[in-house]
Parts: sequence; C-alpha cells; structure tokens
Amino acid sequence: MKMGEDGAARNHLHNNQVFDLSIDVLPQGGTKCYDDDGRLKRSGTVWTASAHIITAVIGSGVLSLAWATAQLGWIAGPVVMILFSFVTYCTSTLLAACYRSGDPVNGKRNYTYMDAVRSNLGGFKVKICGWVQYLNLFGVAIGYTIASSISMMAIKRSNCFHASGGKNPCHMNSNPYMIAFGIVEIIFSQIPDFDQLWWLSIVAAVMSFTYSTIGLGLGIAKVAGINSFVATTLRFSLSISVQHFNLITFFNLPETGKIRGSLTGISVGTVTQTQKIWRSFQALGDIAFAYSYSLILIEIQDTLKAPPAESKTMKKATLISVGVTTLFYMLCGCMGYAAFGDLSPGNLLTGFGFYNPFWLLDIANAAIVIHLVGAYQVYCQPLFAFIEKSATERFPDSEFITKDIKIPIPGFRPYNLNLFRLVWRTIFVIITTLISMLLPFFNDIVGLLGALGFWPLTVYFPVEMYISQKKIPKWSTRWVCLQILSIACLFITIAAAAGSIAGVVLDLKSFKPFATIY
Repeated sequence: MKMGEDGAARNHLHNNQVFDLSIDVLPQGGTKCYDDDGRLKRSGTVWTASAHIITAVIGSGVLSLAWATAQLGWIAGPVVMILFSFVTYCTSTLLAACYRSGDPVNGKRNYTYMDAVRSNLGGFKVKICGWVQYLNLFGVAIGYTIASSISMMAIKRSNCFHASGGKNPCHMNSNPYMIAFGIVEIIFSQIPDFDQLWWLSIVAAVMSFTYSTIGLGLGIAKVAGINSFVATTLRFSLSISVQHFNLITFFNLPETGKIRGSLTGISVGTVTQTQKIWRSFQALGDIAFAYSYSLILIEIQDTLKAPPAESKTMKKATLISVGVTTLFYMLCGCMGYAAFGDLSPGNLLTGFGFYNPFWLLDIANAAIVIHLVGAYQVYCQPLFAFIEKSATERFPDSEFITKDIKIPIPGFRPYNLNLFRLVWRTIFVIITTLISMLLPFFNDIVGLLGALGFWPLTVYFPVEMYISQKKIPKWSTRWVCLQILSIACLFITIAAAAGSIAGVVLDLKSFKPFATIY
C-alpha cells in the first residue's frame, strides 16, 4: 500500500477527483502561487520550524530532568545531556538532508518520514519504520492526555492545600480532567494539516518557556535561600505504585543556600543497589528521549518555503532549537537537583517539590496544559495525514472521504469541513482518552515505546539513509564513525527499555482500571 503524503495535499482534492500534479507540468522551482510539486506555496520559515521543534521537544518532561540528574549525579547528568544534544543535532541534520532525493534543491520531495525511508532504503524497512513511527505517535498522544490531567489536578490540589493549610489531602479522580482535555483536542484536531498549526505551535512554545522558567526560578530561589520568594516548601513522599501517588508526610524544608546532590547521584542506602541501576537506566533513557523529535522532522520540513533549500533552513532551525532546548534542560535539571538533591521529585511542579507561591505554581501548571494541547496536535498531525491519505487512495470515489463542505465564517476564509476527517479524528481522540483513563500508568508504557523507537527513528534510519544517499563507501572513516554512533545508541536504547519494563511490571502489581485517585 502506498503511504501517505502530508495532509496539505487534501486541500487540493475537489469533489470526487483525486490527482497529483507532476513536477513536469510546472517550471523548475514552481510558479508564483505553486511550488515545484504543484502544491500551494509553502510559507514556513526557520522560526516557524523552530517553534514546531521546541513545541515537540520541550515537553513537560523538562521538569523531570531534576529527577534524572539526581539518579546520575553532578558529573554524568550534565555530560549525558550535552552528549545527547550533540547526537540529536547530528542525526537531525542527516535526516534533513534526506527530504529531497537526489538533488538537494530540485530533487523529488519526500513528504513524510516513511517516504524518505522508501526513497533511500526501500523494502521491508519501510513497513518497520511505519509501525514504529505511528505506534510512537499514538503512545505520545496517550501520554500527553495523562500528563495534562496531572497538571490540571495539581492546580486544584494546590488551591485545596492552600485553603486547608495542608490539613486536607485533597484526593481526586483524574477521569474528568482527561475527558476535558479530550474535548479540547477534538476541537483542535479539526485543524486540517501541519502547515496551519504554526500559530498553535508558537503559543505552545511560549508556554513551554513559561513553565520551564518558573521551575528554574523556583529552583534558583531555593538554592540561593530566598525565603521571601519561596516562603514554605512541602516535601512529599510519593507512592510510586501503579496509578497514583499519596500524600504521606510533609514538612518545611528551609532554604539554606546549600547546593545539594553528589558527584555520583542518589546514594545506595537511600535506594537499593538494584534500584539505583534501574533508575540510572531510566534516567539515561529519559534524557535521550527528551531530545527526540525525528519522527516528525520530515513533516515539519515539508512546511518550509524555498529558496533557500529546505535542508539549509531545517539545519538552522535544528541548531537553534537544540541549543535552546539544551540550555533549558541543563538549567532546569541542574538547578532542580541543586535544590532538592536525592529527594528531587519526578516533576518539580506537579510533584509538589514546591508549595508556595501557590498562584505561581497555578500559572506554571496552566502553561503546561496549554503547551500539551499544542504538542498533542504537532505529534498527531502526521498520523492524521497518513490515515486520511491512505483512505483517499483506497476509496477515491467516496464523497464521505474526499468531499469538503465549505462553511462560511464572517470575517475569515470559509472553513473546509471534511466529514471523514471530523469522524475519524474525533474517534481517535476518544480512543486515546479512554486508554488514558483505563491505563493511567501508560506513561511507563510510553517510555517503553519511546525506548524501542529512539534507536530506529532517531539514529538508525537517518544514518542508513544518509549513507545510501551520499553513497558513503563501506569501511571508510565516515562510515565507521556513523556505525559506531548507531551501535552506541542501540545499547542505550536496550538499557532504557529494560528500565521501562521494570517500571511497567511494578505498575501492574496494583492495577485498577478507571480508578485513578490522586
């Protein structure tokens, strides 16, 4: 079955007719209104691409980097972050070079990651790529639903704790918050394609900077001993069981101005030797996957205008995004670890590493929710486009699938309502929401999916495609270096997957579906 092109192609399906314009019918480089592939002129720039990348990369996981750093220590933690930023940048530039086959300026466009794999590698590898990529996208959607509900509940619980003076444990069920997030996503999922998401990505990127900066500021304040800014903090002992954490105890943790932590991370005694090993594996995986966005890189690149060549613009966007991401990761991870040491919570804002000022924490958690609304769409658009393109190719005469209904909107251009898009995307969001409610510990499973997807999507396929496209001789210095990079990342993926499996097994011991009480 032929795999789908970017969702933008659907804007050119009129009534029951499905067609593709060949490059040959247009002058080289396209015309004033159309690109060289017959599609409307792309309008993306280095800044919109950077916004898409930052929205995808700087997720709420940035707030868990203090925990990851606590497992590795002051030496390994920062080194691993810098190492994976370098790996991500290198493999992303390799992948960006594969957007066009042959000539980097006028060669055939590859609209999706799978198209790039098909053009450069072909065979069974295309199917493997498709399964891994779209399974990961599906898992991310579920993970974001769970994460958003936790942040919404954190706002409610923070206000509840403040009103009761910390006497009320403020237990609540997560299901209503997941349903609310799902309703919002049903609305935003009707945005037709990636190219029209630029404004949502910019808003989401601003939100990611907002909550990251708040988390960073609170960490700095605690390390510096600024009691007027962080007057009281609560330390919560988290019950890391299947699907919930319980408030066990809390007490004041004064800001002494002391930098906490150690060179080797959490000490044996605080945790067992076995736990330290598994936690270190999980931390290594968390940091590695925190940088990963390659599964949507080609789709982002397909929104860029030319000239200059899309690969050049994408390399600039990658450099900007990875640089900004690394700066925030280093600051948030290191300052959080410096503030809490071995007791760094899994999430600085929702894990209640901080308690006051509660209104600032509410703003930060609201920013997380808004960011996840945009990130959900950024990750799901490639999956939406693939299913809709496949349906169009299989049923080209179905009006339900191909026909757009123009709905006039006063003051704006008419909205093209596609019934298949409306039904299928709504069903998709409902399914992800139900699974989130059924398996609230699915974040651990998403971690496993991420572990299994990191090596093939972020490293293996970009390396192999680049070698094939540039015709790099076997056993040459460049070939050997690329293979060493790939094998090293494979070992990291295996270790991280083992850590994630251990977490899933622990979760299953006390699993209760649809009964998540925080």
